[in-house]
Amino acid sequence: MNTRLINHEGTLMKTSLTRPLICIAALTLFSVSAFSSAEEMQKVKLAQNLSPISGVTIIAKNKNFFEKAGLDVQVVNFTSGKQALEATLGGGTDIATTAEAPVTAAAMAKQPIAFIARMEYSDLKTLASVSSGIRTLSDIKGKRIGMTVGTGGEVYTMALLERAGLTKKDVSIVSLRPQDMAAGISANGIDMMNTWEPYISTAKKALGTQVRQLETKGVYAETFNIVTTQTYLKSNRELMTKFVKAMIDAEKWMKDNPEEAITIVAKTVGMNRDDLAPIWSEYNFKVVLDDMTVSVLKAHAAWRLESGNAPTGAVMPDFSKVIFPDLLKGVAADRVTIKSY
Repeated sequence: MNTRLINHEGTLMKTSLTRPLICIAALTLFSVSAFSSAEEMQKVKLAQNLSPISGVTIIAKNKNFFEKAGLDVQVVNFTSGKQALEATLGGGTDIATTAEAPVTAAAMAKQPIAFIARMEYSDLKTLASVSSGIRTLSDIKGKRIGMTVGTGGEVYTMALLERAGLTKKDVSIVSLRPQDMAAGISANGIDMMNTWEPYISTAKKALGTQVRQLETKGVYAETFNIVTTQTYLKSNRELMTKFVKAMIDAEKWMKDNPEEAITIVAKTVGMNRDDLAPIWSEYNFKVVLDDMTVSVLKAHAAWRLESGNAPTGAVMPDFSKVIFPDLLKGVAADRVTIKSY
């Protein structure tokens, strides 16, 4: 009787000791597994312009497409693509989202940049104050035009003037940040504003019947792109391949889930969802390298040369030495359609 009791207690004692040991072993294995998984994730810093034009990378981060590709992406947000590219060229970040203006500036300054892909483009637009009497481009002579000097907005403005048969001398240029242009029209400091979304729709909402939008579709589309340095690309081709694949997966998801994509991007950039939804279709999200990409880069570079906004002795860059198509071609060959540089 006593022996049985002792044996029974002994069995219980053994069982009670074994269970925690099993749990500890399981937790240890889980911790080691989690640690190994974390160790395998490749770290990368992305300098991102916090705007809807960065939609592809915003979704790739928020919906874990980077993580699924094996990347631990730290996003550093900036208010412009110029700042983002400068951070990458300075070594503070590894990859930048940026428009064509900083790209051409860097190329002409002989900075060793590597243009990986375009991920978005959208048309620039014009709002004119009703009181200015501007109804068409033929009415802009002698008017005050708000634009952001040194950006695609300036190239767009010059294209509008050329279409109207005018030159820069026929108007007054006022350099403003996009977010300050609506106030400029409201205070009668400018007669019209040339910029990109979401600042056009924001201004229309704020100014209502005080402004009208001119028909300028197709005059100039600003691109938004993924750029790194040639040194970083050379040392991190596998990582960059994963990055591009994650972007393509994010782009596909955005097209399949537009309503959720709008919600995520609006929240990330600090916009009211109801303001972003009506203009969402005007953002053309696609990870590609095509002739339009090259054309926009050349148009912006030509403007720099004509306007003197380029280093002394600068010439049209050889974009075949700036654009690196092999990375995207290796992931999705059909997305590279450049016929000539």
